[in-house]
Amino acid sequence: MCMPSHLCRYHRRIMLICSPCFVLIPMYIYVSLAVTYTMKHGTSMFSHLPLLPTRFIATGLNFSKDLAPRPEKVFWRTELDSGAVWNFIQHIEDRRNNPILKPALIGASVNHSSIPNDTERSLWRSSGSCSTDNEILNIMPDYETFSTQMKDFVMSMHCRDYPMILGPRDVCDHGPHAKTRAPMLLLAIKSQSANFENREAIRQTWGRSGRVKGWEKEGGRVRRVFLLGTAKDSHTENKLKFESKIFGDIIQWNFTDTFFNLTLKDVLFWEWFSRRCPHARFIFKGDDDVFVRTPAILDYLQGEEEKTGTTTKRSTQSNMKQFVVGDVIRNAAPLRGKETKYYVPKSFYEGLYPTYPGGGGVVYSGSLAHKLFEVSQRVHLFPIDDVYLGMCLERLGVLPINHPAFLTFGFPEDEPKDPCAIHTILLVHKRSPTDMFQLWTETSTPSPECRNTTLRVKPRVP
Repeated sequence: MCMPSHLCRYHRRIMLICSPCFVLIPMYIYVSLAVTYTMKHGTSMFSHLPLLPTRFIATGLNFSKDLAPRPEKVFWRTELDSGAVWNFIQHIEDRRNNPILKPALIGASVNHSSIPNDTERSLWRSSGSCSTDNEILNIMPDYETFSTQMKDFVMSMHCRDYPMILGPRDVCDHGPHAKTRAPMLLLAIKSQSANFENREAIRQTWGRSGRVKGWEKEGGRVRRVFLLGTAKDSHTENKLKFESKIFGDIIQWNFTDTFFNLTLKDVLFWEWFSRRCPHARFIFKGDDDVFVRTPAILDYLQGEEEKTGTTTKRSTQSNMKQFVVGDVIRNAAPLRGKETKYYVPKSFYEGLYPTYPGGGGVVYSGSLAHKLFEVSQRVHLFPIDDVYLGMCLERLGVLPINHPAFLTFGFPEDEPKDPCAIHTILLVHKRSPTDMFQLWTETSTPSPECRNTTLRVKPRVP
């Protein structure tokens, strides 16, 4: 609606005069509140903030007279120094999942002079296809010189989707009380179909399922599962099915149970855990020829929770999201001798291994297990399972804790004989079923001189 021209003129003048007021009013309110706060409390409301220097310079820069400051090194590697197959495949995967590079790589193809385009597409294909990958031979001219288990691994390393044949029962609740009834410690034990005696010894000794009391603390609920692949012996497999029916603690997947397929037990277990037992506070993953002082581990874990203030008597889930402890191995290199079962050829992998906890026995939080499942989808399978765990931890930025009480290589040969030595450990490797029964009896009823023995905090020396 139009107004007289002289009113429009005055209206514009009023708006021009008052416009700065609308800008200054919020500033006036802010200053008034700051002055009032200072007068009341006797100090500036910003006094707790650190003072910035006049000039702030980021670390990790190079400087010169002629050039602007620049980073000392690149954030990611654009090219590889070697043509090792695993390194190349993982290089592609890391670049695809780089949060900075990812937008630029959508729909882009990674070129590499020594890799045929058809083979590159093969390496990128979905893991849903588990047929034999013959195209990998195009970039591995020395394939025929590999050991048998290395050949088998290379031909199927692109596959990780195997159906479950046998599943456990009553390990974790799935109802409305799943969180409150979740295990404090879930024992995930790598076994093979024929190792009946090992599994039975574990069930009757350190792997008992139920409420387990610690030596000093209240303990918690413990559950147990055995992780298996398949054997070629049909008679053994039939016995395993009967065993599973009786005990209900076996998870078996449809892949051949070999040493280099132990990594599959990790990635498939992490998936099973995330779907079927997601609220367990801690996981022990180890071999079926170790002896574990389960009550001592429960005490240790509760002590770690108390240190970080992450648990109370009624808590059901630890907040130790990056907790992993074991016998940590650093700066290890691949073994190139074909006579060892750990043999990895140079054309397959180059470089040192990442820091990793020995696969004989390791404990990590349930929260970390979920993260391991996620990151494992972006880490190509590697033939040595504990090294693979280290690769996943490295990409999560998690450094495992080394604890001298995890003896994954057994007691040191030069360690003085001590009748109470077994009471200083959490785990010891390479023990027979007979050893397990003997050690269980000894640790369950310690002699008077060994009752107050504490965990070793550093390796013992003569």
